[in-house]
Amino acid sequence: MSTDNPVRGALLVSGAALMFASMGGLIRLAATHMPNEQVVFFRNMFGLLVLLPVLWQRGDRIDLKTAHPGLHLTRSLFGLAAMYCFFYALRILPLADAVLLNFTAPLFIPFVAMLWLGERVSGRIWVAIAIGFAGVVLILKPAAGLYTRGALFGLASGALAAVAMVSLRKLSATEPALRVVVYYGVICTLVSLAPALWSWQAVTAYSLLILAGAGGFATMGQYLLSRGYGCAPAAQIAPFTYTSVVFAALYGWLFWQELPGWTTAWGTLLVALAGALAARRRPGSASP
Repeated sequence: MSTDNPVRGALLVSGAALMFASMGGLIRLAATHMPNEQVVFFRNMFGLLVLLPVLWQRGDRIDLKTAHPGLHLTRSLFGLAAMYCFFYALRILPLADAVLLNFTAPLFIPFVAMLWLGERVSGRIWVAIAIGFAGVVLILKPAAGLYTRGALFGLASGALAAVAMVSLRKLSATEPALRVVVYYGVICTLVSLAPALWSWQAVTAYSLLILAGAGGFATMGQYLLSRGYGCAPAAQIAPFTYTSVVFAALYGWLFWQELPGWTTAWGTLLVALAGALAARRRPGSASP
């Protein structure tokens, strides 16, 4: 896959952002009827089912053999943990706030790269992190308080997603997007089954329909994200992931009458700016 097509990468990542925002809206609807453990499991199960027609169509042309099983497992488990935290935050926080907290992942990526890859955190990165968390304070303090349970789970989803994103970037360098998504779907579905059975409740057809839609949006978002990060360096396309916050704010306004104030708008801009600064690398430096 070409890695020098930033326009295509930006379009793919923006499309992924719309898919993830749509998933978040549907998950919020489902969360009012089901425990979090079941929501996570069905989101993963339906996401995996969406892939079946693609796998059937490609048949023998699909190569699922990988030389990086550990990276697939790391990406999947940390992504799953982020999902549990994110879905819980969606229950409590305004939709745009929960989505934005999940998208604080680029602020945590430098720490992950420092601990995992031994990369040095520059002064510019520290500035970006400070700007980003100033934006988080602007968004959460007027809405629900910085230290609410929902806010902390939202931030945790961003931190856990950072590990998954570093793993995804490493996988995208050598692994086809479909293979990455298939491993993610299988691992997350199997691992999330046990907690779902432990907290099982009767499921309505309405809830299943909503979760089927959420799983479809999520799988398409994962696929578009994998393709997007394979088209261009993260520094050029990472800022476009924040369009998800705009889409989520629109959904929140249309369906829940959540009107973002000026502090939310400024906070979003600060977090997006910080994410762009954190993703940007110096000329000649290695990408994680």
